[in-house]
Amino acid sequence: MVKTAMTNDASARLSGSFCRGKLAPYIWLTCLLLLLGFAFQGTRAVWSTDEGRYTENALQMIYSGDYLVPAYSADRMNFTKPPMHYWAIAASVNVFGHNTWAVRTPNALAFVLTALMLCLMGRLFIPEKPWLPGLIYGCSLAPFIAANVVSTDTLLTFFEALALLGFVYAEFGGQAASRRNYIRLMWAGFGFAFLTKGPPGLLPLLAIVPFMVKRDGWRSLGRVFSPSGLAVFLVTGFSWYLVVILHHPWLLHYFLYYEVYDRIFTATHNRSPQWYGWMTTYGPAFIVGTMPWWLSLFRGMRSVASLQRLRQWWHAPGPRLFLLLWFLIPLIVFCTSRSRLPVYVLPLFMPLSLMIAIKLQHRVNLTLTRQRLLLGVWVLCLIALKAGVGIYVHPASDNRLRAEQLAAVTGNTSYSALVFVEDTAVDVGIEEHTPWGMRLYIDKPIFGIAWRKPGSAEQLCRLMHSNATLLYAVENGVDSAALETAMRKCSPHEVRHVGTWRDYSLEVSRN
Repeated sequence: MVKTAMTNDASARLSGSFCRGKLAPYIWLTCLLLLLGFAFQGTRAVWSTDEGRYTENALQMIYSGDYLVPAYSADRMNFTKPPMHYWAIAASVNVFGHNTWAVRTPNALAFVLTALMLCLMGRLFIPEKPWLPGLIYGCSLAPFIAANVVSTDTLLTFFEALALLGFVYAEFGGQAASRRNYIRLMWAGFGFAFLTKGPPGLLPLLAIVPFMVKRDGWRSLGRVFSPSGLAVFLVTGFSWYLVVILHHPWLLHYFLYYEVYDRIFTATHNRSPQWYGWMTTYGPAFIVGTMPWWLSLFRGMRSVASLQRLRQWWHAPGPRLFLLLWFLIPLIVFCTSRSRLPVYVLPLFMPLSLMIAIKLQHRVNLTLTRQRLLLGVWVLCLIALKAGVGIYVHPASDNRLRAEQLAAVTGNTSYSALVFVEDTAVDVGIEEHTPWGMRLYIDKPIFGIAWRKPGSAEQLCRLMHSNATLLYAVENGVDSAALETAMRKCSPHEVRHVGTWRDYSLEVSRN
């Protein structure tokens, strides 16, 4: 009894420190998050396909000086994603240098800031332990892994966290005088999210609208969709789209049809489009991604499944109902969409972390040696996982390994750019199969030619005339006689074979 009383007293003192505004728990959590986010962040090389594509777009912006139009190379634009993530990578590389660590720094920083913003939300939802949602998010396997992957989703999650932080403080903070500013913050977050990944960045609005209508009636939407807030969103989220559509009018159809309609309603993008694809994609993402909080998650699911509990939340709308809607409604959209990847649901780990924290607030007590020890062991396991993969795992898609192997074959052969001649007739084959990420390690422009596509021979000549020395990686299956004929028509000074590399024959041309 004495020990329990002492423990409760210590826990009360710790909680009181938050109420009095002391920063010690936040400082410890921030140090932990920085360790998780940045330790061994540059050890693993950039892997293809997606990591290489995002990296190449950022490097091409730096190389060309054109930060408006994303591109793989001087002759291949890329509008599959808005430019925010490319800008972040390019800024990091300009500051920290041409290396893997710099490429991954934006996502590591976004991971840390997202967890800290969940702590700020925790001050309203879990005032006794506001740090707990950030700890849960930072130590969950899915956000931790995603922070080490070059993709848009970790940055998207950060901007959604910024938006929801504004909404939560506007509607649950109890400070009417600051509400307008918080709503503007919400729309700024949504604008940056829209500039990071387009419409998926607005999915939390599908939870905000029904919650506000249920709690305060339809008129409350005027408070959320304020003119000043919408103006902030239009400036931050739509300016780039407007500019590029004015320059390239065909982009309006591309954005609406290929990037929205096709992803939701068709199997064009070939990302688990089967009727059961949502189970095989998102089921493992949540089961594995919520480690080590499984038990609490399943207990929470059991309590949510109670009709009586749901009725109670629905008739007395509060934070729990909002968090449930924030999780469920976007999840339904992800499941019904025909384009599915595990990282798509990363933003849903924010409401999950808050709900788990509410469930665990009376169980977690880090003044207990046992709990601190378990947390420390888990953190060491996470760091060992990141280090082990970076040091010992080198798949065929490892672009640093590719560059080293290419250098071993070419030796002292000098060239100004690397051209992949692929045995395909479609641009998507070039975009997804060309190892764009090699540019980070060879520090030379990379081009891709779909050899079976009409106009490929002309593209070959344009590249040959604009570059003094080119190294061609010609995929097995390309008609060598036709390629040789096309090269002769370009009138190079010299073309010679320098070896073979993986599934490619290597040729060098000099003007």
